[in-house]
Amino acid sequence: MTLPFTDLVRSLPETVPFVGPETHERQRGASFRARIGANESVFGPSPKAVEAMCAAASEAWKYCDAENYALKQALAKHHSVAAENIVVGEGIDGLLGLTVRLFVDPGDAVITSAGAYPTFNYHVDGHGGVLHKVDYKDDREDPEALLKAASEHTAKLIYIANPDNPMGTAHDAAVIQDMIDRVPENTVLCLDEAYFEFADPSVAPPIDTTVSNVIRYRTFSKAYGMAGARIGYAIGAPEMIKAFDKVRNHFGVNKIAQAGALAALEDKSFLLDVQSKVRAARARITEIAAENGLNVLPSETNFVAVDCGKDGDYARKVLGLLVERGIFVRMPGVAPMDRCIRVSAGTVEDLDAFAQELPGALKDAAASG
Repeated sequence: MTLPFTDLVRSLPETVPFVGPETHERQRGASFRARIGANESVFGPSPKAVEAMCAAASEAWKYCDAENYALKQALAKHHSVAAENIVVGEGIDGLLGLTVRLFVDPGDAVITSAGAYPTFNYHVDGHGGVLHKVDYKDDREDPEALLKAASEHTAKLIYIANPDNPMGTAHDAAVIQDMIDRVPENTVLCLDEAYFEFADPSVAPPIDTTVSNVIRYRTFSKAYGMAGARIGYAIGAPEMIKAFDKVRNHFGVNKIAQAGALAALEDKSFLLDVQSKVRAARARITEIAAENGLNVLPSETNFVAVDCGKDGDYARKVLGLLVERGIFVRMPGVAPMDRCIRVSAGTVEDLDAFAQELPGALKDAAASG
């Protein structure tokens, strides 16, 4: 029989936004020596979060609290907002998908940057939206160009990440606040702040939940070390947040993740320790790059973009050779950012392995022409 897919689904290519390290390991037939490519926190979750998740596992026979009540109350207190300003979801990825579902009909315009986080694009394509992409400027997303494109195309959504993925750069708070102030009235600004906890506080403007067309996304995947638990949240005006109840999977955030996130949020000393380790790792990656005659981009995240000094083809050779040597890293996918490889903050052992293998990868890439 012929399956009755929608015309939209039939028109879409098969797409995998990211090839995971496990896939590479199966293809290689060996584990990576250093898993420093997916921007995970190798420093793990708080021991208190692990303890809470282990305790919650014994009650996994129960459905989760569909309202995420305790976590929303804690997040509201943490950010000095009301619980009605918080929606919890299956990581930022899940919340981005719900946002697109709320606002984008087939044919609607959506604005993003060429080379920005691809999972957002995946959701827009899946709902029939039309993506309009602007170029990065000086290795950062360009707020002026994003706003201009939104006005030209009468866009439903604008997406920007600050700090940015894949480059690790950031605009200061004044630039982002100016963008918030100038978003067209019928356009929603999707401000992805997944890496906020790694950045200087000066990059984020104060949260103002009276602005109805701005939604800010945060996560437990990065600084809190819970990427595998799939839990994040968004902050916005009450009328924005309430609409998520119309479309979200009310039992989508599992009970174990809820317990872990609540404990992680309360363990402030562990977060401070992770932030310190990430700063040290960024400095070490910068040092390794310099030892090999390479420059890095300034980073406000838990990764560093290392400029390989040539074009994207050369950087891809370097990346491939590192993967062959057991070092998992990634790279931006669009020129000119693809001249870089992206190295996540790792343990001392991870970065020692990277330092050991990078010279050979560079040498072999240069020799291959």
